[in-house]
Amino acid sequence: MGLAANIADHELKKDVVAIRTPEEAEAANAAVRRLLGRTLTADAAVQIALLNNRGLQAAYNELAIADAARVGQSLPPNPTISVLRIEGPIGLEIERRIVSDIIALATLPVRFEIAAARFHQAQLRAAEETLRVANEARRAFYRAVAARELDGFLAESQSAAESAVQFATRLGETGAMNKLDQAREQVFYADLTAQLATARQRASTEREALTRVMGLWGSNLNFKLPNALPGLPRRVEMLAGIEVEAVRRRLDLQIGRIELDALAKSYGLTAATRFINILDGGYADKLEKDKEADRTSRMRGFAVDLQIPIFDFGEVRVRQAEAVYMQSVNRLLELAVNARSQARDAYRTYRSAYEIAGHYNREVLPLRKIISEETLLRYNAMLIDVFSLLAEARQRIAATITAIEAKRDFWLATVDLKAAVAGGGMSGSRNEGSKPMAESSGGTGRH
Repeated sequence: MGLAANIADHELKKDVVAIRTPEEAEAANAAVRRLLGRTLTADAAVQIALLNNRGLQAAYNELAIADAARVGQSLPPNPTISVLRIEGPIGLEIERRIVSDIIALATLPVRFEIAAARFHQAQLRAAEETLRVANEARRAFYRAVAARELDGFLAESQSAAESAVQFATRLGETGAMNKLDQAREQVFYADLTAQLATARQRASTEREALTRVMGLWGSNLNFKLPNALPGLPRRVEMLAGIEVEAVRRRLDLQIGRIELDALAKSYGLTAATRFINILDGGYADKLEKDKEADRTSRMRGFAVDLQIPIFDFGEVRVRQAEAVYMQSVNRLLELAVNARSQARDAYRTYRSAYEIAGHYNREVLPLRKIISEETLLRYNAMLIDVFSLLAEARQRIAATITAIEAKRDFWLATVDLKAAVAGGGMSGSRNEGSKPMAESSGGTGRH
């Protein structure tokens, strides 16, 4: 676990543990309960997932399996003992042999090097799975909080629209508002109610996704999320050499390089043993007893079992090993090209998402607030009708929803950027936002 723990500390600043004993399990559960006792943060969600995700623990079990295989390859082959006893009326023969695999014994150092490389691969895979779980937990947290923020905003808007509908109904009863304006108030409230129901369903779904990646159940399900996403940072990260950094740090590329090295050693071993693949040798003796002459004789020597390459001179195995090696070379080159491209794309998306989210916060939302206030003043002065007021309300709600989703996309882009550089998997989709209310409600134009 040393390599996985070091990478988790360097890339995530978090602790990881392979739970092997009840005491370790209880310590992990205590840490999880302590983190759940406060309002959840992105870092806390990641730490809980690293301690409590059972899929990650299964990956650490794979590491233990690879370690056992490495130790097994470091041991010399077990010898084989055979005894043959033949007895007749006039004599008795006993033949004994103890033989061992000479080829396996001679290639033991090389096979151990290959097994050690495979174990190092398993260590990197465990570290990569650690990063993947951490990235998924952080993405799930940002999605869940964004959905909760959207739910809260639409709930406030619906509450205000409900009060407006009730006021419009009273005005209609006195004759101060016509049926058309009352209907517009009511359909605005109905649209908000439908959108709020959709937002609540999505918030519930995103919360369950976060619950799954953190491995929570039972009484731990009552964790508390913040009401809104964190604000944008003051400045973006400047990563000039992101391609070089990705090629140097990506764990999947390190795994591919180790695979290539192990296959090269395996290819050399196959070529060295292409003619003689089975060679067993050892000690042998034979005991003969003549019952009639009452004489016993013992003979000693050695035994050799050799496979004669008559039909197969090892060419098939050599060609197969060469093809597997070249396949690994091409896959590693493809992975390196893709890593460079993913790093460039992730950085561009990160910068673009920051600029878009900042534009909404600095420009769009303040202007929308001014327009809403001025529209309300003109409506109160009876300079515009209710339709213009509702049209502005729809546009303000749509802009706020888009701003929330833009901020969510920025935080998701930060996770993708780290995954593109260090490894751990990129997200499958971006720009997951729902349609703005202005579009879903059929527009705001006057007909």
